[in-house]
Amino acid sequence: MKKKILIVEDDVQSLYMLTFLLESNNYEVFQSNNGADGIFKAKGYHPDAIILDIQLPEMDGYKVTRELRATDEVKDIPIIVVTSFAMIGDRNKALEAGATGYIEKPINPDTFISQMESYIIKS
Repeated sequence: MKKKILIVEDDVQSLYMLTFLLESNNYEVFQSNNGADGIFKAKGYHPDAIILDIQLPEMDGYKVTRELRATDEVKDIPIIVVTSFAMIGDRNKALEAGATGYIEKPINPDTFISQMESYIIKS
C-alpha cells in the first residue's frame, strides 16, 4: 500500500516538483495550496506525512503546524517544513511550532526523498 503525503504549497513549480518526486517514488500525493485547506485535508486524508511551506496565503506554516499539533486526530502526523524561508532562527521557529523536520529550498531532487523519509522514520 502506498504511503500518503499531503503537500501544502502555494508555489505551482514547487508543488509540481514535489509531487513528481513523491509519485516517482511510489507515494500517493494529495495537494493543497493554502493553510486552511491543508488542515482540512489533513483531517480528511490522514496522510502518513505532511510537507508544508511556511509562506502561505491565509495562514502561515507556523500557524498551520500549531493547529495540526493541537488537533487530536492529526497531532502525531510528521510535518516536514520545506521552505525558502531560511533565515537564521527559522529552522528553530519551525521546530518549536511542532514541525518534525525542516528542509531548505531549493531542494535537491537527488536527496529529497531520503531527507523526507529520515523524518518520517524518526517520528
